[in-house]
Amino acid sequence: MSRGDACYLGPESPDTLILLAHGAGADSFHPFMEAMAQGLAAQGFGVFRFDFPYMRLRRQLGSRRPPDRAPKLLECFSHYVDIAKQSSATKVVLMGKSMGGRMAATLANEVNVDGVICLGYPFVALKGKEPRLAPLQAPLCPVLVLQGERDKFGGVSEVAQWPLAPNVQVQWITDGDHSFVPRKLSGTTTDANLQAAIVASSEFIGRLA
Repeated sequence: MSRGDACYLGPESPDTLILLAHGAGADSFHPFMEAMAQGLAAQGFGVFRFDFPYMRLRRQLGSRRPPDRAPKLLECFSHYVDIAKQSSATKVVLMGKSMGGRMAATLANEVNVDGVICLGYPFVALKGKEPRLAPLQAPLCPVLVLQGERDKFGGVSEVAQWPLAPNVQVQWITDGDHSFVPRKLSGTTTDANLQAAIVASSEFIGRLA
């Protein structure tokens, strides 16, 4: 499939199909998304990336556009879930970066999928105060949140205060920011953190029934 539509990486008939949604500001071909998709495909998973409608328009018109409202984002995501369920995959996992992760967790409360992985969950908007916890308080399937320890949308000290459902696991990425990038003197690297996220995702999927 073309860059303007969507992209699939992985085996022809995977046992697990991951639907990977981008964040608010960068499309499905951002280097972060590329690294995660390639790393997960190398683990034997099928990884399908797509762009939300506003991002497609942004590319077509060559101008920045704000994200669509949640109902439109969820409608788009749900469309690809329907397609995934028609495939031969035995597991369907929703994964998203930031806003995409929030939409994945929200949608998983409406459709039947096997698991959700949030890559940098936007717990608090930069201009907001109330944490956006609803999708993580009663999810219908297991959820893994991979969160940078220094994430400005919710770091270690903040997230510990908030009630999450028992089937929501938070795993911390060493000294990572919202994109898992550590400081130079942290003792780790961006590549190492991305690999840690890939391994954690793979192990989480392996535990899904």
